[in-house]
Amino acid sequence: MGGEGKLTKDISYGSVLGRKNDIMNKALGIDYAAFEISPLAFDYEGMMNNTAYSLEETAAIQKQAGVGNTPLFELKNLTALVRANSPSGKGARIMVKDEAANPAGSFKDRRASISVYHAREKGYPGVIAATSGNYGAAVASQAAMRGLKCIIVQEVFDSKHIGQPEIIEKTRKCEALGAEVIQLTVGPELFYMSLLLLEETGFFNASLYSPLGISGVETLGYELAGQVRERYSQDPAAVIVTHAGGGNVTGTARGLLKAGCIDTKVIGVSVDLMGLHMASDYDFNRKSFTTGHTGFGVPFASWPDRTDVPRSAARPLRYLDRYVTVTQGEVFYVTQALAEVEGLERGPAGNTSLAAALAIASEYDQDEIVVVQETEYTGAGKHPMAQLNFAKNMGVEIRRGDPAENVPGKTIVIPERFSQLQVTDQSLGKLRRSYLRNSLESSKITHVSKEEVDFLAAETRTSREWVVQILKELK
Repeated sequence: MGGEGKLTKDISYGSVLGRKNDIMNKALGIDYAAFEISPLAFDYEGMMNNTAYSLEETAAIQKQAGVGNTPLFELKNLTALVRANSPSGKGARIMVKDEAANPAGSFKDRRASISVYHAREKGYPGVIAATSGNYGAAVASQAAMRGLKCIIVQEVFDSKHIGQPEIIEKTRKCEALGAEVIQLTVGPELFYMSLLLLEETGFFNASLYSPLGISGVETLGYELAGQVRERYSQDPAAVIVTHAGGGNVTGTARGLLKAGCIDTKVIGVSVDLMGLHMASDYDFNRKSFTTGHTGFGVPFASWPDRTDVPRSAARPLRYLDRYVTVTQGEVFYVTQALAEVEGLERGPAGNTSLAAALAIASEYDQDEIVVVQETEYTGAGKHPMAQLNFAKNMGVEIRRGDPAENVPGKTIVIPERFSQLQVTDQSLGKLRRSYLRNSLESSKITHVSKEEVDFLAAETRTSREWVVQILKELK
């Protein structure tokens, strides 16, 4: 790979990571320094407005590639079940935006479509993405359409070379779409290998966290707002969004705001995997969800800039009104319910937000609308039976009962009754406080300016007074 002389550089782990900023700048073509205000603050809206495409341009690019304009289904049977288990007059209509209708089968096609288009326009010979999820298939699909080479770097195995069926299924799909897949064991090699490949090949970094990737999701929020208004002449009361690295929440919320849905609540949902360490060789195969879980949702909310770009465009705390968790067993239960009750078989990870919606809808009146903003395709390795059998083989207990008894990595408890579905609220205040602490530790500043306080208030969606008070408490 790469041109003559490129391999003369020091490719040791420390040396490659030491060159990461230079590698990333060349691989993205974005001068992040132009938006820096201080070591702590940067011009977020300036970065989005000056490096991403407009909403209209984004929609046109996606239309060329068959992405977007996905159907919005009313889940009438599941709504009826919610109402049967709700107080009188409660139980909002539940809608689902069927993103499985995109070419590669998930909302990630929206993110990939803009990055791949941009890569071709700027003359890059190919694209690289580091992902164990649906994004790899989305990038591979879009690269095939645009005539670009594609490399996907995946964490697939533990040290015993045992791989999760869901990730192996995604490997299969990436390869079927023409991508070269680099499979790795869990650990720090993923970022290192991505940097090394970007430097050697001169390919474009199709990062999930660039302004291009986030702007691609804005059309999702904008579309669903228009579909609900056209059909029901009202705005959604709430949009339920699966939360991992924050791009899904950020892009959808920005699209809703551009559509004028200022009163619509944005509710993030993660699968509860608390207690499992995502970089642990032991824990890696004792979780049944590779994305949309607290292992991403909590750390990426409290510190977004832990990504492969200098400043992540995914800033979930700017947009979240509420953040809840559901258990693995509840998501598996709802996946089967969606298939048997509504006739829609979709992948379990994409049903994370639906599991929460079936509990949250009972909090809203029957004349209100709650929208689940995405689904994903399913396949052999993604099917609940494949994942549950794998979990059982890894020593995880599988049983029916009260989902509150779920213990991540040890027990998956599948509900016995629809009425057992519930959500657990997570403290946004705690996440905001953690964000402030992480900001101070990362920037190493000892004095916070007025401009920086304003930035922190926007980042945490709070007031200057709250930020100042917490900063005083953190000393």
